[in-house]
Amino acid sequence: MAESIWRKSSYSGSGDQCVEIAALPGGRRAIRDSKHPESPSLTLSSIGFANFVQEVFQTN
Repeated sequence: MAESIWRKSSYSGSGDQCVEIAALPGGRRAIRDSKHPESPSLTLSSIGFANFVQEVFQTN
């Protein structure tokens, strides 16, 4: 995933609770903590990512 293009979430703001997302082949998405980019990332299918985002917005 080193060659992936990571984007910081626009909802992260300027605080220290940042996530980054990368698009992967096959519509999958990877999510990581921007403070620890060397740590493992969470990889989700396109449906799994859509469900994740929906759940995050429902709880906030």
